Parts: sequence; C-alpha cells; structure tokens
Amino acid sequence: MEKKAFNIAIDGPAGAGKSTIAKMVAKKLGFIYVDTGAMYRAIALYFLREGVCPEEQETICQEVGKAAITIRYQDGAQQVILNGEDVSGQIRTEEVGNMASAISAYPPVRAHLLELQRGLAASQNVIMDGRDIGTCILPHADAKIFLTASAKVRALRRYKELTEKGITCDLEEITQDIIERDARDMNRETAPLKQAEDATLLDSSSMTIDQVVQAIVDEAVAHGLALPSEASGEECGWK
Repeated sequence: MEKKAFNIAIDGPAGAGKSTIAKMVAKKLGFIYVDTGAMYRAIALYFLREGVCPEEQETICQEVGKAAITIRYQDGAQQVILNGEDVSGQIRTEEVGNMASAISAYPPVRAHLLELQRGLAASQNVIMDGRDIGTCILPHADAKIFLTASAKVRALRRYKELTEKGITCDLEEITQDIIERDARDMNRETAPLKQAEDATLLDSSSMTIDQVVQAIVDEAVAHGLALPSEASGEECGWK
C-alpha cells in the first residue's frame, strides 16, 4: 500500500509570518513548500502589467486563464513562474499584495489555481500557507495551524523588513493597510479568512521564529508525522 502524503496547512492574516515559517518547517521536515500567496501575487502581477484594476471583475474572470502559474525549485530555492518568466523578485511589493488580496475573492481566480494546489498535496508531503488552506483547499490536511499576531506587531515586522532593504515606508500607513486587508479578507463572500474548527491557534506576537517553527513541528508529530532522522533549519527574518 502506497504511503499517504502528509499535509500541513497554515492559515492566517497578512503579515503573520506564514511564508517565513512555512519555508523553515518545510526545510526542517524535508517537505515541499507550496506558496499559494505567491501564486495569487503572480496573477495579480499579470493584471497589473495589463493595466487592469482590481474592480474590473468581469475582465479578470474572463482573462485569468491567460496567466499560467507554476512553482519550481532550483538549487533549493523556490521560483514562481508566470507565463514562462521567473517573477519571484517582482511579486513582493505592497501594490501586488493589495491587488492579490482583492482578486483572490473572485471564484474563477481561485478555481484556476485550486487543481494545481490539490494535485501537489495529493502526491507529496507538503506544507501550504494562505488564507483558506485548512478550510477550503486542503480541508483534510493532517495538521492545521492558524498563525496570527497583533496588527501592530505585523506592521512593525513589515516596516523592519522594508527599511532593511532600503525601502522608504511609513509605519502608520502599513498598519492601516494591514487592518484594511484583514477586514477585506475576513468579510469576502468567497472563502473568507477564518480559523478552521480543527486548527490550532498560534499567536506569534511574543514568540521567536524558532519557537513558532518548533510549535508547528510538534503539532505535526502530534498528528502522526514521523520526524526525519535529521532536521535542519536556518534563521530567517519575518516576512
């Protein structure tokens, strides 16, 4: 009998550190990290390049099929591919993030990515993060985490990340943006952000990255995962 793939789902609001944590857990456990947020950001980048506004729902729903999104790994690094182009370094701006948050509420956009995401999870041990992984995309995931932090803490992390890259930004503006994105994500009609009933709530406001990683590993073990003989990790800033 073929061994069933083990899936870990991490949900939570913008700026909670999901991608940073998921990558570290994936490396520690030898899992594949599926960055669903990056996939939505790639679609958002496609429409921004086309000059389409997030309010143009009809156009987005009709044209989304023209954005072919794949994820591949080269030398251990994730690459997000949009219509054959590696756009990994172009999808992390605030403009792309806001666009992604808006268009992710449109059912055809979600359906465009759902099959690929579920296919990966069915065939491999994966850790996947996003807004509705445990509730919609992988409702039968073996371990589910709802990772959050206060809006103030998330804004400070984002501010630090941007300033360290030499990007000029305003903390109050970032904080307000996070609050608005939370409201939009939680109140959208399609797949709103919410904690799955069987997910473990993990508030990282006063935790270190290593503590959060270990808490998720412990949760996976509690749900039946056998740890590899060796587990490695690396320090990484909040993202």
